[in-house]
Amino acid sequence: MSLDPPTYIPNDLLGRLVGARLFSVQFVHDYVQLRFDGLGEDMPILNCDAMPTVETAGGQVFSDGDLGYADALRALIPDLVQRTCEATGTGLRLEFPTGAIALHPDREALTGPEIALLTGFEDQAWMCWRPGEESFEDLA
Repeated sequence: MSLDPPTYIPNDLLGRLVGARLFSVQFVHDYVQLRFDGLGEDMPILNCDAMPTVETAGGQVFSDGDLGYADALRALIPDLVQRTCEATGTGLRLEFPTGAIALHPDREALTGPEIALLTGFEDQAWMCWRPGEESFEDLA
């Protein structure tokens, strides 16, 4: 029996959001919380400690602080996640029919030791992304 920790597979857990509905966007002090439903008993929550960008279907990109940022993020409610991507150089990406949420901060945008935390799965699976680690190795 091996005592090594399980090997992390990029996009394995994030990919579980495909088919989930974004039903809540909550701005909390210095981070944003995205809540999803529609996956049986799972009620995933993605805490973004670094603020994500929002891309509209028309190609417009909004960053935190831009006029219309909160509206662009809320406009993705109640869309279903169609595709996810997680990779070094890309970070995290959730695609919806009307836009996308992307999370790949630059070093100056990092506000603490964590970039994002995904929880809320019935099987207790979770992932915390940090600079220099899985899918954010380029931010070391």
